[in-house]
Amino acid sequence: MLEQFPVWVIILDYALGVVMWTLIGRTAMNIFLPVDSSFFFMRVFVKATDPILRVFKPITPGFLLEPIVPLYVAWFFFLFRFYAMPAMLGYDVMGMLSFPLESDISRMLYATFGN
Repeated sequence: MLEQFPVWVIILDYALGVVMWTLIGRTAMNIFLPVDSSFFFMRVFVKATDPILRVFKPITPGFLLEPIVPLYVAWFFFLFRFYAMPAMLGYDVMGMLSFPLESDISRMLYATFGN
């Protein structure tokens, strides 16, 4: 499947996917830890995602609770990956595993743990 796309498409999807999953990870970590936690991984999530959250600040509704703002921003990355990229590139939306990043991860997991 990946062979049919130019390399820049795969790189763009991987980059957008990493940003999306990092934002989701920050939201999940924030369930257990405060944003100003000294825990290494939480500091990495906060440092990596704060610039992205600042960019999206103008379109983030004020009524959202602060801990779920990263999830709201991740939704935009998901929407772009799921709808805009296929429309721009001319291929169908086939579901979560049609994303190159998630496809590769699922193949690795299946190769490792599958029958």
